[in-house]
Amino acid sequence: MNKELQTVFTYHEQTKHAQHRYARSLGYMDWETQPNPFREYKSCETIQLPLADDNSTPPYNLLDEDLPPAPLLKESISQLMQFSMGIAAWKESGGSSWAVRCNASSGNLHPTESYLVLPPVLEEQNGSTCIYHYAPKKHTLEKLAQLETSLWDELPEGSFIIGLSSIVWREIWKYGERAFRYTQLDAGHAWNSIEVSAKLLGWSLTRLDSISHNDMSTLLGLSQENRFFEDEEPDMLFVVSPNHVDPSLSLDSLISATPLSFDSIANKLSSKMQSWEIIPQIQDATCKTEVPQKSLHVEKIKREPSYDSKYVVLNRRSIHVMQKEVSEITSEQFHTVLNSVAQSQDKKENSAHLAIFVHQVETYEAGLYMLIRNDRDLENLKEQMYSHFEWKETEFKNLYFLYAKDFTMTSRAISCSQDIASDGAFSLGMLCNFSEQLQTHGAHRYKELYWECGAIGQQLYLEATSLRLSGTGIGCFLDDDMHNVLGLKDNRFQILYHFTVGRGYVDSRIMTKPAY
Repeated sequence: MNKELQTVFTYHEQTKHAQHRYARSLGYMDWETQPNPFREYKSCETIQLPLADDNSTPPYNLLDEDLPPAPLLKESISQLMQFSMGIAAWKESGGSSWAVRCNASSGNLHPTESYLVLPPVLEEQNGSTCIYHYAPKKHTLEKLAQLETSLWDELPEGSFIIGLSSIVWREIWKYGERAFRYTQLDAGHAWNSIEVSAKLLGWSLTRLDSISHNDMSTLLGLSQENRFFEDEEPDMLFVVSPNHVDPSLSLDSLISATPLSFDSIANKLSSKMQSWEIIPQIQDATCKTEVPQKSLHVEKIKREPSYDSKYVVLNRRSIHVMQKEVSEITSEQFHTVLNSVAQSQDKKENSAHLAIFVHQVETYEAGLYMLIRNDRDLENLKEQMYSHFEWKETEFKNLYFLYAKDFTMTSRAISCSQDIASDGAFSLGMLCNFSEQLQTHGAHRYKELYWECGAIGQQLYLEATSLRLSGTGIGCFLDDDMHNVLGLKDNRFQILYHFTVGRGYVDSRIMTKPAY
């Protein structure tokens, strides 16, 4: 095993929660060093984007239909960013206020930043390709650099590039050593948010899988360390286009034309930072280019008529309390939620399966179920898990009934004693093909597994919202206690993320104010 893989396995084991020991963190909230949730760049030109609140969007049930692509204009760019990385609302209580964004985030800390590389389509670009940072607080584009490139000649008209990066310090501040996990989940949340927002405009999102860490850093200006106080690491690059493009597309012509020095300086997010030695180690181990995977055909998802898409996107919320007495859902609602994540989220092979604790679903017996998202793993899971599990097929394709039991207390205990895991209609753990994927694809695959789980989580949020239900991601869970419930003895499969769906309690004491 190479050094990078050993670092990944060590990090994952060291940052597991257990009954006798949680992963190491500061242990209290150091409010004096709380990081600013908004990255801004000083001394740069800004473009105020028009708000998209009044824009019409297709009904959410048509999300996966072939919609006519919108033209690439300031208004369409604005809608894409507002309904993915923008603020959905402000909350206020007890003299404090905080932003709720369209993309979910662990602890509402938002480590993910977004950047755009635009061909010369805006008047403010003066005929040049420009690199921008999206600033969600004011819904503006901050110009970081301009250049000339022939890349756009190789792409369909109306194409541009989005980059995602992470400031892991925002999560470290609260979660310590486990923060790298949450940062990657949040990157997955953001990725799915952009995917959905692009669909509303009839655009296709293609993640590029052959761009090196260094090239991404160069393009986004992140390699210029003198411009930053906190480390900011590149994660993903996407081509947004009216058509799907080749994920192995080369950006050499763009990278070579990118200035090596940007004038703008990033704002300082905290007065000082905690230092956790294991975080830079796992960052370094997982930064190499991902190994490209074969693309898959994904079927369109059929949904029942529901709200306009922008309503669903803007009303996604994380809830803190489930109303147990009214959280029962119908089997149709259950199937709709599962159907939204049963297929691949990125047209690549799935690695995450859903181990589901059914609590209150009509016609479903309370118990443990497994949604298999890649048939490759089915027989292996049957061998790895308890022999007394039934693996009985249900009416939903690839959903298997394993064991009848009231799992409310079990699911609560596993989710760090959080009632939201037991008081809803169902909760689940995302069980990933782990050691085989890492050994096959390399250490970078560790990040990708979390991105897949984060993308599933964001889609579950939206699907629950479209059905007038509530959902919440749960990053705090007892890793090996969950494995013990399933009968797993080694790291061939690992749980990376939990989620719960039901009907949440809305605290009327918390005021909701407009986003902008």
